[in-house]
Amino acid sequence: MNRTIDLNCDLGESFGAYRMGDDAGVLPFVTSANVACGAHAGDPSVMRRTVAAALEHGVAIGAHPGFPDLAGFGRREIRISPQEAYDLVLYQVGALAAFAVAAGTSLRHVKPHGALYNMACADAALAEPIARAVRDLDAGLILFGLPGSELQRAAEGAGLRFAREAFADRGYASDGSLVRRGTPGAMIEDPDEAVRRAVEIAVEGRTRTADGSELRLEADTLCIHGDRPDAALFARTLREGLERSGVRVAAPQSGG
Repeated sequence: MNRTIDLNCDLGESFGAYRMGDDAGVLPFVTSANVACGAHAGDPSVMRRTVAAALEHGVAIGAHPGFPDLAGFGRREIRISPQEAYDLVLYQVGALAAFAVAAGTSLRHVKPHGALYNMACADAALAEPIARAVRDLDAGLILFGLPGSELQRAAEGAGLRFAREAFADRGYASDGSLVRRGTPGAMIEDPDEAVRRAVEIAVEGRTRTADGSELRLEADTLCIHGDRPDAALFARTLREGLERSGVRVAAPQSGG
């Protein structure tokens, strides 16, 4: 059975004098770019340049809002109120949307970053204001998140399209959550193994968990990480492997 799946990547994570990731090397092979919005990473100039680069490559542009935590790269949990979550997401997505408009284009999607993503997928009280902020800015935007999560329920409750996200280079626990970074099996370093997993997810809707059991996993978009040392080679290998298996790689279409 042939499928269509999106390849998304977190980009625009440099800031000031600091350079992170190989954006130029990755962009020719992905179909959606999650652009950091200046909180966990990125800055206004990097946001502008990343939007322009994605537009040049025909890559759908999305906002990647995170906790305001440069030192922790947005991967540390921060407890915030629902109102703070709403304000934080609206502020960041709105800023990137302005750069998109100035470049003659528009945003396609929103994907929370790091700890904000993981917490929202598990906590309805955090997921709801995130979805509401996205809807209030643009109800045609697609929200990315884990399938079956609180973020999916919040998106559907807000009337947003939701793209079920899977990870080609991350390990899964038997409950469908991602293996916590820093523990064995959290990252899939071998590109060939990642391609095998990606094809299983895209074509068969399943993958293997860290304990060897089978997990049903329906996905609309696959994430790869732009801060991998081999990010460009990994992105090319993954895209070529999917297409060889009869999978069409394309960004999801917005709902409005």
